[in-house]
Parts: sequence; C-alpha cells; structure tokens
Amino acid sequence: MHASLTNLKIGIIGLGYVGLPLAVEFGKKYKTLGFDINQKRVEELKAGEDFTLEVSKEELADSPLIEYSCNVDDLKSCNFYIVTVPTPIDEYKQPDLTPLIKASQMLGSVVSQGDIIVYESTVYPGATEEACLPEVEKVSGLTFNQDFFAGYSPERINPGDKEHRVTNILKVTSGSNEEIAEFIDSVYASIITAGTYKASSIKVAEAAKVIENTQRDLNIALVNELAVIFNKLGIDTEEVLKAAGTKWNFLPFRPGLVGGHCIGVDPYYLTHKAQAIGYNPEVILAGRRINDAMGEYVVSQLTKAMIKKKIQVNDANVLVMGLTFKENCPDVRNTKVVDILTELADYDINAHVYDPWVNPEEAMHEYGVSLIEKPEVNKYDAVIFAVAHNEFKAMTIEEIKALMKPQHVIYDLKYMLDQSAADIRL
Repeated sequence: MHASLTNLKIGIIGLGYVGLPLAVEFGKKYKTLGFDINQKRVEELKAGEDFTLEVSKEELADSPLIEYSCNVDDLKSCNFYIVTVPTPIDEYKQPDLTPLIKASQMLGSVVSQGDIIVYESTVYPGATEEACLPEVEKVSGLTFNQDFFAGYSPERINPGDKEHRVTNILKVTSGSNEEIAEFIDSVYASIITAGTYKASSIKVAEAAKVIENTQRDLNIALVNELAVIFNKLGIDTEEVLKAAGTKWNFLPFRPGLVGGHCIGVDPYYLTHKAQAIGYNPEVILAGRRINDAMGEYVVSQLTKAMIKKKIQVNDANVLVMGLTFKENCPDVRNTKVVDILTELADYDINAHVYDPWVNPEEAMHEYGVSLIEKPEVNKYDAVIFAVAHNEFKAMTIEEIKALMKPQHVIYDLKYMLDQSAADIRL
C-alpha cells in the first residue's frame, strides 16, 4: 500500500533551481527531506542561505518541516521521492542521463514497499520507464508498479522570475497506474495554488515538457533567421517586429542567444529519441543550428562595424556586459555568451566580462572566465550588451560612452537602448 497524505514524508533529490523551491513549499505542509550530494550546498541551506537567489532567507525560515542532508541513509525514512537532478547534453549534443541514472541507483538503495518515485527532470518520452526505473528495480530487488510506483511531473521553474513561482504555475502530473496518478496529483494539488493537470500517462507528460521548450526554441530560431535577413537588407529588426506585433495573433518573440539548461538543451532529447526510432527530425534541428550559430554571427557583425570605423580589431578591448544565460539571475548554465567570448578570442580581441550577478569563482570554474570587478573609464573599443540585467538597463548613454574610447562600437543585443544610441542591434 502506498503512503497517504497524512503520513507523507517527502524526499527531494537535488536542491538546485528546481528542487529547492519545491522542497521549501512541501516543507510548509509535510515532513520533507531536501537531499543533495553537494555537502557545501546542504550546509549553506542549513545556514539559511541560497546562492541561486530563488528562495529568500525569510522563505527558507518559513518552511518549518524541512531538513537538509547529504547522507543517503537519511532518505530511508521517506515514502514519496521527487527527483530534480540536471539532464544536460554531452559534447556531441546527445542526452547525458548520468545524473538521472545515478539518482535512480541511489533510490534503489533506499526505496521500500509501497513507495512512490516522481521524476521532474526533463527527458525524452519513455526515459522514466525505459532508463530510470529499471535501475531502481536492479538495486532494490523490488518490482516496479507492484512493489513501488512512479510518476512524472515536469518542472516549470523559470530562474530569476519572481512572479511565476512554483506554486502559481499550473503543474502537469502523471502516474504509473490510475490510482497512483490520482494520488500524485493530489500531493501536488495540495501546494500548487494554480492547479494541476493530470496527463493520461508518464510518456505524455514527458513529451509535453520537451515540446514546450522545443516550440520556444523554434520560435526564437525563426526570429533569429529573420534578423539576419533584415540586417542584410538594412532594416531594423525591432522596428519590423513592433510593426508586425500590432496584429493580435503575432507572437512577441525577439532574436538573441538561446542558452540555459532548458531551451538550448531539451530539443536534443526529443531529436535523440526520434532518431532512435528511425525518424530524422528536420525542422527542430534546423532551429537548433540557427540558434547555436548566433554567437559567431554577433561577433562577425561586431568586427565588421569596427573595421568600418577603422578600429583595429586585433588586440582591441571589448566590454561584454553579462555572462548569465538570462537577465536578473546568477545562473550561468549553458550560457551562450561563452560562444561570443570564444569567437572574440579567435580574432585576438581582449574580452572584458562584467556581470554583477555572477559568482567570480563559478565563472572561472565553469568556463575559465575571469570577471572584471567593474568597467574602466575610457578603456573599450566596443561594448556588447549581451544580457539585459536591470543594472545595465539603468545606465544612461552618457555613462556608457564614458567607458568607451572616442572611436567605438556599441552593440545592443537586447534592445535595451534607443535605436539612435546603438551602432548595431541584432
């Protein structure tokens, strides 16, 4: 027999951008164990601090039933497990299920009769039942859907977004049989004020998640391709999009770098599965190629503009404003600003990266990027506004020009400045 809402003890595996906000919400209502293999992360949370800035000190304190641990044995007291580990891609753009497999093997060592495991990590349709649950069975000796049960409820966290939080985003749920699906749905419904949507199967829920981000990726790819065309025609892309946006059903996407742990990664999970069953996806991969090439395109535009202004490209100083994958959050996972830095290095350009949101140690550890403490006056031949942090938006054109040499190029990648203030816009 599985747990009931009255004796629920929830174990959350992985305390990152997805797991922590969820654990904190559950910890207001149920006994909850937040588990992470990173001891430093666990100690930080015990001290009431969250480096991801997703959960405030006050919110952490307002979750009285939560405990944090990096000791696997502590998970044995739980009866409802939620897995929120990363699902990255490898250097060949293939899904890397290693964190998920390891988490499943670990759960195999603690799961007992009647327990439920819910996966939230983004995967291809079928991964939960084909790749994860057999690992739990192997280690535990228990039989799936007989001795223990499972579900899938895709995460919908939006890092840095203080309006769309875990409780006010509608949650898709699913379970390995009708009774379990109903119970899993009731567990989430007890904390999600926006409500839940019970999918008909685990595979449907997995597929729904992966196409959310694939659709967004393709919409941005289309606008990126349009931006390249309009630049060649000498038309301002933003002006075109504003004009087209006056139609009620025109979608308000903007060109840019597509990074992060979701949009730039998830489509590869779907295309991997499609290829495995003998179908070669064309539209999805074309969109990926366009978006992955944007860093190179940005630098080629920049260097052309510098040459036109007779600024020596070799050994030039370029200020890159922003390193994170999106504005107003410290998340640097799969940031495409790194593609810009790689291209700048190919031209022997000195990139000076400034981002007040990023931990300098993390920038160095993840990408070998040394952040500057603050931009210098009268120093730079060009500036690229790569991320639209509020701090950058607040800068006046006078403040920006004070950082630049008399002859310079201002590249506004994020439409932060007036059209007249920027030399180039995407």
